[in-house]
Amino acid sequence: MSGSHSSALAGKLVVALEQAVAAPFCSSRLADAGARVIKVERKGAGDFARAYDTAVNGESAYFTWLNRGKESIALDIKDAEDREILLKMLEHADVFIQNLLPGALAKIGLDSATLREKFPRLVTCDITGYGEDGPMKNAKAYDLLVQCESGLASVTGTPDGPGRVGVSVCDIATGMTAHAGICEALVGRDQTGKGSGVSVAMFDVMADWMAVPLLYHDYLGKETPRVGLNHTVICPYGAYECGDGEQVVVAVQHSGEWDRFCTHILGDADLATDPRFHDNTSRLNNKIALEKIIKAEFASHDRAAMLERLNAAGIASGAVNDVASLSGHPQLDRSTIGTPSGEINVPTPPIRRNSGAPILGPSPAFDADGTAIRAEFGPRS
Repeated sequence: MSGSHSSALAGKLVVALEQAVAAPFCSSRLADAGARVIKVERKGAGDFARAYDTAVNGESAYFTWLNRGKESIALDIKDAEDREILLKMLEHADVFIQNLLPGALAKIGLDSATLREKFPRLVTCDITGYGEDGPMKNAKAYDLLVQCESGLASVTGTPDGPGRVGVSVCDIATGMTAHAGICEALVGRDQTGKGSGVSVAMFDVMADWMAVPLLYHDYLGKETPRVGLNHTVICPYGAYECGDGEQVVVAVQHSGEWDRFCTHILGDADLATDPRFHDNTSRLNNKIALEKIIKAEFASHDRAAMLERLNAAGIASGAVNDVASLSGHPQLDRSTIGTPSGEINVPTPPIRRNSGAPILGPSPAFDADGTAIRAEFGPRS
């Protein structure tokens, strides 16, 4: 169980019949805010994310990150006795989250609509790949598949070919959206006294995130090109190699920045009013010529010196880092959580509260709390 200096959800019980990434991301953030989260895992097997890898002292990097602050109980929800324990938990619960295949729970009377009829104050959240209707409702929806189906991969990568975003962005975005929907529903319940249902599909989330490329296609008939570490409609906005082989990314978004970039970085104030480059449209139309000038200047300095110059000139810039650089980054804040194999460090949750940092609970062993939860919610002798 987790607590928090800012326990906005203290006293709330969340029951999560979940696996993989999207739903566990959502429920872990509810735990961060002080909710009691009971994770229901499959008897015998558990959440298959436990076996994704053994990177963290023998534990899964995915599982330890996504399941902090939760209790674990193993149930076979097709078994009458175990199903009664689940229903007893839900009788006391504020939120029920599930990400099984659409229709799976309806077969045993545990679908969200039925549960809300039984428990009117319950907030339910169904997380799916493609929603509960439509031609792909039963399709498997792993992160890479949705990156491709949604068109995200088509705008990611280089001109040579599409690329996968290097983290599970569809799952994470879906978990974030579900978290927001649940919090809205809890506020609504405080106003009406009645729970409600939230449904979030991975494909819908990524279609929303793809709104700008979609609008360009629908209204201009233009495809969004893959440009690697560059911007499709702003120039200069991208990565440039320095003399030591390291890269710096710069972003020049308005005329004031362009003037300073020409004067203090390129060393030629006249470039700011050059007809080829005086506004963003002109710079895009003459990008090859401009890139040649910029690349020559950056190649004459090492990265540290170039970043210092850019910062002094007030130009938005950053180092193109690898994961090792992130690990040693001076801006990275870490928190400690427990796991069955000992304490580990994770990035501190990004929501910073003036009332204090959350106390992050441990990531549980499989069925770690099964005996206690069965005693709490099981039949009385």
